[in-house]
Amino acid sequence: MNWDQVEGNWKDLKGSIREKWAKLTDDDMELVAGKKDRIVGKLQERYGFAKDRAEAELDQYIASMDKDRRSSMS
Repeated sequence: MNWDQVEGNWKDLKGSIREKWAKLTDDDMELVAGKKDRIVGKLQERYGFAKDRAEAELDQYIASMDKDRRSSMS
């Protein structure tokens, strides 16, 4: 799943992302609106992650969601 797809499906994905990172608030999720740089910034702010770690965890999570989505389609 690329970031255009994440942004396009934000309403569906934000709940799942919030489950993964519960320290993110509803206001955070509305503010980031699927923008990767904003989500990374919020992960840094709420969890104290370094930028590289926040990006890596987010990329890994989005990739795992994509794998799950493809598996359910088979």
